[in-house]
Amino acid sequence: MAERRDAGRRLDRRDFLRLGLVAGPAALLAACEWDGGPLESKLARVSRINDWVGEHLFLSKDRLAPTYPAWARRGMQMPAYFVSDEVPVLERPDEWALAVGGLVRKPMRLTLAELQKLPITSYTVKHHCVEGWTAIATWTGVPVRAILDLAEPTAEARYLRFDSFDSDYSNGWDLASAAHPQTILAYAHNDRPLEPDHGAPLRLYSPLKLGYKLTKYLTAMTLTRARPGGFWEDRGYPWFGGV
Repeated sequence: MAERRDAGRRLDRRDFLRLGLVAGPAALLAACEWDGGPLESKLARVSRINDWVGEHLFLSKDRLAPTYPAWARRGMQMPAYFVSDEVPVLERPDEWALAVGGLVRKPMRLTLAELQKLPITSYTVKHHCVEGWTAIATWTGVPVRAILDLAEPTAEARYLRFDSFDSDYSNGWDLASAAHPQTILAYAHNDRPLEPDHGAPLRLYSPLKLGYKLTKYLTAMTLTRARPGGFWEDRGYPWFGGV
């Protein structure tokens, strides 16, 4: 969602406009805490159509978000966001590892040191929040595509579920979005190791997705046949969440 805990209940006019354009009517009413009714099934279908259009018509491996020089981020700050009562922090960070499993031929667990030895992608891009604000920052990490190449998804795999230790926050992604060249598992932010307030030790990042799709505090990446839900998606926000 947005980069603060109460954003779902504090949407101003700018937020409504942005959410309506990006998410469609189903997500807009969910953001207003609408409790369903006779239009619920129709709105759910509209949201599904929005997701299909985003996934099949707008997404392309050749469509890249613009990048910026590092100086463009000067003076910009990104608010911290998490759903836990306090900033999630690992009790034993040395024991952390990313579990990669599900519909793959080679399930694995990757430590932070192992991830840092894989191909590196670094870019300075603009972050988009569903609330309407943006911020430019530099992110560094390993392309999700590199992890997929190692794990070897089976022919049945169509989606990924990203899980975290932030009160079980999760997101579902389509395989094409996850394999996009700008989708990474980031372990550095603005040329420094990722801090707890931004998702340490590892977070998902893509400049082509809204902020609530970029799972922080990662613990697992699971390939699935069925489309997974997500923390905000299950509350009515658009599943695709593209920019």
